[in-house]
Amino acid sequence: MCQPLRVVATVIASALIAGCPQSGTRSGGVAATASDLSVCPNPTELSLPPGFCATVFADRLGPARHMVVRDNGDLYVALRGDRGGIVALRDTDGDGVADQRARFGKKGGTGIAIHDGYLYFATPMAIVRYRFDEDDALKPGDEPELVVGGFESQRAHASKTVEFDGRGGLLTNIGAPSNACQRPQRSVGRPGQDPCPELTRHAGIWRFDADRIGQDAYSDGERYAGGIRNAIANAWHPRFDRLYAVQHGRDQLSELWPDKFTQAQRVELPAEEFLEVRQGDEFGWPYCFFDPFAQATVLAPEYGGDGRIVGRCAAYKKPLLGFPAHWAPNDLVFYVGRHFPSRYRDGAFVAFHGSWNRAPAPQRGYNVVFVPMRDGELAAAGAGAYEIFADGFAQTDTIRGPADARYRPTGLAVSPDGRLYISDSRKGRIWRIEYVTPAESGL
Repeated sequence: MCQPLRVVATVIASALIAGCPQSGTRSGGVAATASDLSVCPNPTELSLPPGFCATVFADRLGPARHMVVRDNGDLYVALRGDRGGIVALRDTDGDGVADQRARFGKKGGTGIAIHDGYLYFATPMAIVRYRFDEDDALKPGDEPELVVGGFESQRAHASKTVEFDGRGGLLTNIGAPSNACQRPQRSVGRPGQDPCPELTRHAGIWRFDADRIGQDAYSDGERYAGGIRNAIANAWHPRFDRLYAVQHGRDQLSELWPDKFTQAQRVELPAEEFLEVRQGDEFGWPYCFFDPFAQATVLAPEYGGDGRIVGRCAAYKKPLLGFPAHWAPNDLVFYVGRHFPSRYRDGAFVAFHGSWNRAPAPQRGYNVVFVPMRDGELAAAGAGAYEIFADGFAQTDTIRGPADARYRPTGLAVSPDGRLYISDSRKGRIWRIEYVTPAESGL
């Protein structure tokens, strides 16, 4: 029988909410009723729209990355680095705080998803899966199966992701190992390789068989879309039936090309691009980048560009939207639940990890934004195309570098009952976002 959940504030606030977990996936599911939801006290940590409340579901997990919620409400968090692996979290008493933890896996990673009774997990070198037991144990089977192996080792943009296309395919990001395909990398005034050899095995989305084990990263994979520098923020929209991604734009325009770009231009260029990704699409990296002020994809300086020339870039698919430069998009999730107000339905939440290369200007990002969508397209244009949904993670007014930020939002997941989870990669905090005042918020 459904019982009210009592959200206990560990840092921020406390509020009574009601809801019965229903079936759902990473993108959310059936709503809880809101008849007995109460007002959340003033938050002291995160800034949210009126009517929303953030509480701490878990803390001090380690370098948390992407997350996924099982149909029963258990949360699985990918951990990066030497501690690595996965941490499973369960709230057994319904108070909104995880009181059971289980760790498993030896290698760190980012991508995590649930499909057909398995938990899939992506390290930089492989994608594995764990079978869930029928007894609803928190921790799945101990021995993982190798789904895809043999990814090349790379120092930059090595994180892999896991998404499913609903047609038996597993989609993963293989990031570019360089900034702009120069050799040596990040060399002042040096042209890029043309054609760029990295595009054959990197800088795109690859598709594999979701249910086949023992696949090789290159002989068994299919290049789904290319010219994407690094898009660990990607998600399949279950209602629009297509893939979307937010890619990290290139760096150091003025440092590498001081005769073509000013420091002020480097701070604001290029955009972080929100992409609609269909099979066969090409987006132009490393030859091009998107200028959000000119609303144009322009030629990169490594290939003869000066910030104005379009040239060959006219042939590549444009993004739906350009976010501010260097915000570092690290996860994307679509809201198809019903707990939040209807204006959020089908829209995208994007977690921005925060910049490092806007200096000497203050760094930016370190937030979660919402992009309203309708029928697969942006619901608004211009300044209304996105809005800051959650802010205050950095806990400081001026951020000179990532070390100044107390928290850095990294992963997103929506529970079957429509709550939003946000992970932090610095201290391993997990926030749980509720909507608590439907009648009073006016949203």
